[in-house]
Amino acid sequence: MITINTRVRPAVGPDATQMVRLLNQVIADGGTTAHETPYTVERMRADYIAPPNLISCHVAITNGRLSGFQLLKNDDRDGWAIIATFVALDRAKMGIGQKLFSATRFAAKAAGVQTIDATIRADNIGGLKYYGGLGFADYDVFKDIPLKDGTPVDRIRKRFDL
Repeated sequence: MITINTRVRPAVGPDATQMVRLLNQVIADGGTTAHETPYTVERMRADYIAPPNLISCHVAITNGRLSGFQLLKNDDRDGWAIIATFVALDRAKMGIGQKLFSATRFAAKAAGVQTIDATIRADNIGGLKYYGGLGFADYDVFKDIPLKDGTPVDRIRKRFDL
């Protein structure tokens, strides 16, 4: 039996390489992220580790390996923030997302966030279940947003009120 030991901490610059590896694997697998273009280390640092509207970015380290990360950034709407979560494909359904959200929720409250928005592809069944399981509720849909190949896919908007 494998013991899963996960700790969560703020992301730092050197994490970018492992975060890119994880996210690019998710992108290559397809169907679970709106991202379709592979990331570089520089883009990861700019978009996730240190964007100008950052509230928090946490990484999960499981048995010594980066197994997930979660971003929370300010939205244009007053009191709102946007969340994005990524977990390694071979670490799904192990509670990593819940541990990340615990840290993110704490950061959101400390920052005065009132509502967190999660916008998920309608074909991302796992992502929809994850956010629903955390208590996020549907509130809107962006219809027929085309993928790079032109395939239209709805985006389900969920909210979590603090």
